[in-house]
Amino acid sequence: MTTIDLATPPVDRQRKRPLIGLVLGSGAARGFAHIGVMQVLNAEGITPDIVVGTSMGALVGGCYATNHLDALEGWARSLTMRRIIGYLDVRFGGSGLIGGGRLANKLHESIGTTLIEDLPMRFAAIATEVGTGHEVWLTCGSLSLALRASYALPGVFPPVHVGRRWLVDGALVNPVPVSAARAFGARVVIAVNLDADRFGRGATIASHGADPGDGHPGDPPDDVRHFARLRSMFGAERALKRELIAGSARPSFSTVMIESFNIMQDRLTRMRLAGDPPDIHITPRIGHIGWLDFHRATEAIAVGRAAAEKALDSISETIAELR
Repeated sequence: MTTIDLATPPVDRQRKRPLIGLVLGSGAARGFAHIGVMQVLNAEGITPDIVVGTSMGALVGGCYATNHLDALEGWARSLTMRRIIGYLDVRFGGSGLIGGGRLANKLHESIGTTLIEDLPMRFAAIATEVGTGHEVWLTCGSLSLALRASYALPGVFPPVHVGRRWLVDGALVNPVPVSAARAFGARVVIAVNLDADRFGRGATIASHGADPGDGHPGDPPDDVRHFARLRSMFGAERALKRELIAGSARPSFSTVMIESFNIMQDRLTRMRLAGDPPDIHITPRIGHIGWLDFHRATEAIAVGRAAAEKALDSISETIAELR
């Protein structure tokens, strides 16, 4: 981890209120709900002194810190399936299926060369170091590079080289980084967890077995035939793009990969929040939106707004008690 300055006072003496830390969790397309949360907090005059995010949460937090939240919202609402495919610069033989250059260019257009240490609030993006598994708190240097590292989903995006370390998605180690916000001196921690409504997930099936005909070695699997058809119709790159966002009767490559990551993140989030819970836990009911449903941004933003509005009384009461 980076060196942490623990001398930050727990109270903002000018505003005479405790320091507020906002924690934005990971969740891919579901992360657009963070935009709705931020809009409600802004409207109520609740301004965080510390913003910490992982993956999509880091991206939204970074746009908020640079006053580009409205621009991000406009871009998100404009996304369609066709536009999403246009951002997928597929490449073969690398360390990720998507080069990420087109998305990086779009991010750079908004944020430019902004440095984290020049932001008007304390900010950290959480990433994971390849090989060591270290949890890395990116607290200085290029903001756009830090955001790219934090959302570099393994297998989809290539690792990002930052300060002599190869980094990938921070959700591998800390999906909802409450611990970082507290380490930076936050007295009131507001956390937005996008995985809280996955009811019925992660149970134990104590007895299970094969049905007659399971595993018959005859025809190739449905997804193999499906991919072959796509490849013949559109070519390898276009076929892979469509495979990443389209499903079939049998779980597709993208479904298996994303769901595996989702299961890991869900278990890790429960464990970490049990040991270090936030003061205010905002839980948008957004499980019906898939990780790759970036075209449903309008719906996700509305869900985020509704969840934040329900938490306003608790936020106000907690701040008042610690004033």
